[in-house]
Amino acid sequence: MRLVVNPQRGSHRVFFYDHDLVSGTGIVEIVKTGKGFRPKNYKYKPAGKRQYKNIPSKELISLLRRSKIYLTVPDKGFESFLSDLQIPFKYITVCRTCLIEDRITPLKQKNSVTYGREKICLDCAKKELRRELGYIGGAGTLSSEHLERLLELYMDLNRVLGMVQPDHLDMSKTLFDRLEAHAISKTFSIGDLPLPDLLKKNCEVEHLMPVQQLSVENGLLEGKDQLIVAATASGKTFIGEMAGVNNYLKNRGNTLFLVPLVALANQKYSRFTKKYSFLDVSLKTGVSRLNIPETRVKANRSMDSAVIVGTYEGIDHILRSGKTLGKIGTVVIDEVQTLEEPERGHRVDGLISRLKFVAPHAQFLYLSATIGFPHLLAGKLNACLIEYMERPVPLERHLIFVNRGEKVRLIKRMVSTEYKTKSSKGYRGQSIVFTYSRSRCHEVADAIGGGKAAPYHAGLTAKERREVEVKFEKGELAAVVTTAALAAGVDFPASQVIFDSLAMGIEWLTVQEFCQMMGRAGRPDFHDTGRVVVLAEPGATYCRDSKLTEEEVAINLLKGEMEEVSPVYDDEESSEEVVASSIVCRGDLDNLERISRSMVGEMVDILPLLKERKIVRVEGKKVILTPAAKVMAEHFIGINTYDKILSLINLKDNPLDILAEIECEEPEKKQK
Repeated sequence: MRLVVNPQRGSHRVFFYDHDLVSGTGIVEIVKTGKGFRPKNYKYKPAGKRQYKNIPSKELISLLRRSKIYLTVPDKGFESFLSDLQIPFKYITVCRTCLIEDRITPLKQKNSVTYGREKICLDCAKKELRRELGYIGGAGTLSSEHLERLLELYMDLNRVLGMVQPDHLDMSKTLFDRLEAHAISKTFSIGDLPLPDLLKKNCEVEHLMPVQQLSVENGLLEGKDQLIVAATASGKTFIGEMAGVNNYLKNRGNTLFLVPLVALANQKYSRFTKKYSFLDVSLKTGVSRLNIPETRVKANRSMDSAVIVGTYEGIDHILRSGKTLGKIGTVVIDEVQTLEEPERGHRVDGLISRLKFVAPHAQFLYLSATIGFPHLLAGKLNACLIEYMERPVPLERHLIFVNRGEKVRLIKRMVSTEYKTKSSKGYRGQSIVFTYSRSRCHEVADAIGGGKAAPYHAGLTAKERREVEVKFEKGELAAVVTTAALAAGVDFPASQVIFDSLAMGIEWLTVQEFCQMMGRAGRPDFHDTGRVVVLAEPGATYCRDSKLTEEEVAINLLKGEMEEVSPVYDDEESSEEVVASSIVCRGDLDNLERISRSMVGEMVDILPLLKERKIVRVEGKKVILTPAAKVMAEHFIGINTYDKILSLINLKDNPLDILAEIECEEPEKKQK
């Protein structure tokens, strides 16, 4: 029999502990008498009983003599009493929380959890954690299991609770993991490469970065097509510049540098114009439907320039209109992971295939920071894979569980703290805050206040967005608050990325989208460390069909793996690409099939349906496009949208009403 004594003020609790179970508990007072310290008012109750019974103190003494005695803490009175009776004792560390519930749990290194200033057992720590999650409400099974695993890993409940409603934000307690930077080995000097002197003199590069060296070693300057997959800020853009300018100066043709967003195209155009002043650089982003000053960006619009910076749709519209691009020597597809976007991927896929057809001898370079199974995509693109996923700066990733009403307060504090710090390079810490809507951008930016934060989204004019970009570049803004839709957009050199939301509109982010946004944190020329902070609301959801809650989505994203780029196109998407490619190949059926086969995605055999609907005719080996087919190609619409327009023409007189009806269909589809 073992007796565990827990000394307390006024009385001591005695636990009868045998075979790892408490068989009974007692309460006894230790008082000072003429003979020394002695027991008084001893009471006992067996396990499972409620009432204590008075027991003569001599019975307790008899039990003490026959048992092994353990004290949970030093106690002068009880120790003196045991010594007087020559009863040996030892000390034992037990879980105080268990003692309250009449349990004895000895604390050892494997089960001892720090909580406040004391240690408790792992089981009690998990109960306390679940109790805290209950106060928040809505925590899913996945997040609870994740926090329990962290508790087992850290054995520190204070640290884990720091991720749940942090009253006093301590980033050391919210760390999910840390992605270490890779030591940069010695690389080629730009002067040692077989490049034209004009390029060497103006490229602003002295030594290659690792991914650039890998690209050169694998045939970049010999014209090989490459898929370059590397972390943000690792130097992918310069690979495209190096190949494009090199090919142009060696009379191999002009360069197309294609990006997904107008804002990004404007930024690339501005930088290339300043950097390569000895070249003609032009901008092609499509024709704006709004003839206002903000859309009339002053730029060279020539299609004969050495470097043509454009959006995917801007260049594709030229092809879909039946026009030519001139001699193209290099095609750079930036952010090629756009192939995975449900609404836009087929257009990027079709554009690449059409460009391969019109510029068969051009060198194609595909750039991305986030591609799942890149070797498979490289095979589909017939390109050499250049993969370098080591980060140039370390990245800390933090996960905080917090109610929606507390998010803005935390964002404000984190932005302010980051802005007060300076890197060893002399730059202030700046933040990008991603959220789910344009109105939320303004709400969060206003809450940060002090003129140190600005909203940034597609609803602003080009002039307003440019003003934000310039202020951020100058370090005058502590943060920009933007929508997830601009994740692949303008290159803000931020040290910290904060996720106010993990939704894009009403749908959760994909792993690819999350990684793309996360990669914006930390730049080698500006920062020593990047930080990503995910604020996840337990129980929150943005779509009624989703079974996952925000904190569960957060864990999936932080641990997730990207999927293979392997889209399958439906009638709408296939019909749009077929009519667009038919224009490019002048209706030659063999060439049309050739273009379609070179696409990454899988198209349905849509030509019979287009023939049946009299949108096209096939005469021998020739596809004849009707005026309707040409409209479909030029205006980026497929057969389902075409049918919708025809039906609406009979119902609505105003073309704007027809347009509004079509545009409003997409959100409805997402909710289904």
